[in-house]
Amino acid sequence: MKRIAIGNTGLKVNKNGFGALPIQRVNMKEAVYLLQKAYDNGIDFYDTARFYTDSEEKIGEALSSCRDKIVIASKTGATTVEEFWKDLHTTLTNLKTDYLDIYQFHNPSYCPKPGDKEGLYDAIKVAQRQGKVRFIGISNHRQRVALEAIEKGLYDTLQYPFSYLSSKEDEAIVEAARKQGMGFICMKALAGGLINDSALAYAFLDQYDHALPIWGIQRESELDEFISYQSDPPEMSSARWKKVEEERKALSGDFCRGCGYCMPCTVGIQINDCNRMSLFLRRAPLSVYLTEEWAEKMKLIEDCVHCDQCKSKCPYGLDIPNLLQRNYEDFQTFWNNKK
Repeated sequence: MKRIAIGNTGLKVNKNGFGALPIQRVNMKEAVYLLQKAYDNGIDFYDTARFYTDSEEKIGEALSSCRDKIVIASKTGATTVEEFWKDLHTTLTNLKTDYLDIYQFHNPSYCPKPGDKEGLYDAIKVAQRQGKVRFIGISNHRQRVALEAIEKGLYDTLQYPFSYLSSKEDEAIVEAARKQGMGFICMKALAGGLINDSALAYAFLDQYDHALPIWGIQRESELDEFISYQSDPPEMSSARWKKVEEERKALSGDFCRGCGYCMPCTVGIQINDCNRMSLFLRRAPLSVYLTEEWAEKMKLIEDCVHCDQCKSKCPYGLDIPNLLQRNYEDFQTFWNNKK
């Protein structure tokens, strides 16, 4: 079982991290079972957020009895000091703990710094002095914010999307974090579900000794895959590198990572899934997506009023209304052929 140091924090954890966003989609009993099975199999890093509905509560229920043996990272999307303290109190209560190992600003549009008018960085430093926060992190999807966070040296950790589909610019960010001694937490290690070969994803990230992937886990079968890699880690081979190149070509250009920051839609479109439909139709069994339920969801794209709110919130700068339309047209072709 490989262990990894999280930057210069002194924290050392299993290189398999548990991304707890998906457990908000299962009931408490199922979530507790998954979390406890993960812990029983050596996984000791758990990433959650105030934004992930009841994810924190489920971790608190499952793992409070072994709190001193695990590392918990959570996030706040607060934009004011008042919201920050409210979020922190709620998070600590949900997790049944009196401290967080890592507390992260959740995808802010800028890099919070000391003396900012918003006061968020100053507030988190107060929380750190109070012992409620051990280390300060930032989670972001924007290259410019990630680079500024690294360069300023104000943060102990950076959580950023990274997988074998990432760009050269993203790889440079990973390396910059290493040089700075900054903990690097990989989110979207499966590219929001577009990568369907977990062994390849694992082998690729295993090359980066300072990078901690957090796998979004919702099903026991998914957890079992990552547990199995601890004793029999897959390695990059010529065949796997060939597949990486094929995947990079197939997924080049503008594609949605499914982060969900564009949501909610003013007319109810499930943007983060509808915007990836073309890829889903080619990378998953058609029976999963060519259904009446999905036909209804995709049809909502016809109601788009082009308010561009989604476009303005996309951290990747995607032309979301245009991308939605292209995915809808593609879906209609598959749907009509099915009929």
